[in-house]
Amino acid sequence: MTTLATTAETNSCCPPAADAGLPAAESDRLARVFKAVGDPTRVRLLSLIATGERGEACICDLTEPVGLSQGTVSHHMRILADAGLVEREQRGKWAYYSVVRSALDEAATALRTL
Repeated sequence: MTTLATTAETNSCCPPAADAGLPAAESDRLARVFKAVGDPTRVRLLSLIATGERGEACICDLTEPVGLSQGTVSHHMRILADAGLVEREQRGKWAYYSVVRSALDEAATALRTL
């Protein structure tokens, strides 16, 4: 007759991983970044801004290339800004965006170290 292992024996097969991996706050932040770039339109918008004159683009110049209304492009830009991937500067009635390269670098580094 075999006996069942005790709960302590069953749960102690591996050392606990409580201290391993990214902290929860960092995981949440990176997930927002990856979710933001998980949409092809937002990747295209980042590309348009990064290759724009002086590394920036006016919202008015982003609608036609992606074939979306200004309101929809503004929605996508808000998601990118909330993820920390772009900065917004108001100039009169127009919003200008620039890519936050350090945020892209941090995301790339996180992927390489996972």
